[in-house]
Amino acid sequence: MKHVKLGGSDVEVSEICLGTMTFGSQTAEPDAHAQLDRAADAGISFIDTAEMYPVNPVRRETIGVTEEIIGRWMARDGNRDRVQIATKITGPSQMVRDSSPYDGATVRSCIDASLRRLQTDRIDLYQLHWPVRGTWAFRQNWTYAPTPGKQQALDHMADILDAVGEAVSSGKLRAFGLSNETAWGLARWCDVADRVGGPRVAAIQNEYSLLYRLYDTDLAETALQEDVTLLGFSPLAAGLLTGKYAGGALPDGSRAAVDKQTGGMGNLGGRKTTRAIAATEAYHRLAAEHGWDPVHMAIAWQLTRPFKNIPIIGATDIDQLDHLIAGLDRSMSQDLVKAIDRLHKEHPLPY
Repeated sequence: MKHVKLGGSDVEVSEICLGTMTFGSQTAEPDAHAQLDRAADAGISFIDTAEMYPVNPVRRETIGVTEEIIGRWMARDGNRDRVQIATKITGPSQMVRDSSPYDGATVRSCIDASLRRLQTDRIDLYQLHWPVRGTWAFRQNWTYAPTPGKQQALDHMADILDAVGEAVSSGKLRAFGLSNETAWGLARWCDVADRVGGPRVAAIQNEYSLLYRLYDTDLAETALQEDVTLLGFSPLAAGLLTGKYAGGALPDGSRAAVDKQTGGMGNLGGRKTTRAIAATEAYHRLAAEHGWDPVHMAIAWQLTRPFKNIPIIGATDIDQLDHLIAGLDRSMSQDLVKAIDRLHKEHPLPY
């Protein structure tokens, strides 16, 4: 598998990343370790996790469990040297630190906690899961209202970069990244890093898929000019693009079914809409016309984008992962790329 560097850093990773947010909830530890083995054997060396994982649902008592599962796998048979690990500090959340925002001191302690859970001496990419200013991610874009406080935000960034810089200097971290961030936020993080001599942003992990392309304009330009790599999460739109929810279906064990069973809406965080189902059906028809599996098409399309990006794939079981891996060596024709662009204009922002 091809390897690429994260932004302007010296961290080299596989061009596909394995997400792990179900490890410890929908995916039991033996199955999680089997997935990690399979991914590494397929050349996927880049693994993404977070202190708040597993999710669906997020529970106080399971905070950090996914990192622990990965840590036990890495401690086995020298697996640490086979992979690059990305993790994240949680943004303000009722489930973590009682909604308190993170500051430099919090970052220092959380880095050490993640290192202990991961049983490693270094984290290859450390990310801020979402900003303390608020974010329009997670379907909050429909009602998002930015708040004033520019100097407060810039002072906060300097404080965080001081802590991250210390961790980089000591060898605990190799690169720094953001997640669920805005174009203004990304630009300011880069400006502040240049001003204070802190580590520059190497990657930004935001949602990106055939059904969710908010990144395509302002963020894409900012990231290109600042040499930042997109880590695109939910490239299958939380499972929508597999077609498993067509016709109102709610398969047992699916993300929507589990969410509904645990008190949620079962709408995939606002993604499962009538328009999204219609768009999915249109993409499935297009895939069939061009002889593609729609899941493979959704992942391969991301690698055609005109900016640095790494899709984050995820699976609840080994069969799903095998299906994803089976299509990773296929490239996409320009005719299909252009057809996808035309279809996007017919189904813009379906959720």
